[in-house]
Amino acid sequence: MPEDNPIPHEAIDRLCTWFESLSPASLEALGNFYTADARFKDPFNEVQGTAAIAGIFEHMFDSLHDPRFVVTNRLVDGAQCFLAWEFRFRFKRFHATTEQVVRGGSHLRLASDGRVSDHRDYWDAAEELYEKIPGLGGLMRWLKKRAVA
Repeated sequence: MPEDNPIPHEAIDRLCTWFESLSPASLEALGNFYTADARFKDPFNEVQGTAAIAGIFEHMFDSLHDPRFVVTNRLVDGAQCFLAWEFRFRFKRFHATTEQVVRGGSHLRLASDGRVSDHRDYWDAAEELYEKIPGLGGLMRWLKKRAVA
């Protein structure tokens, strides 16, 4: 059986290290990890280009206390990868002392140079975020119960 190309594995190792140490200052290195025309999509955003992707991360740092990612698992298959992660943060406007955890995953496609050309995040915004917001959380839990009844 032929060996996997080590370049995607090495690129994913570097990317995971960068994600887990992400800070406003480290955003300057985004171009080392994403192609200039990379696409990014999550439940709230769909953008293209490193400037737009950096803007999403900048907004995250502006809106939340101590946001950080913890990569809990990774699967690499050729030039694509799936990362399972926990996103840990504290809200600035409410429950500012309580650490929140959003669990999700990212499907990444790599360009031939090992940089990300397509990044799609998957996570349940209703369960992982809306249910934690005062007022809205009660409504979301009620809707969930009604949907399964």
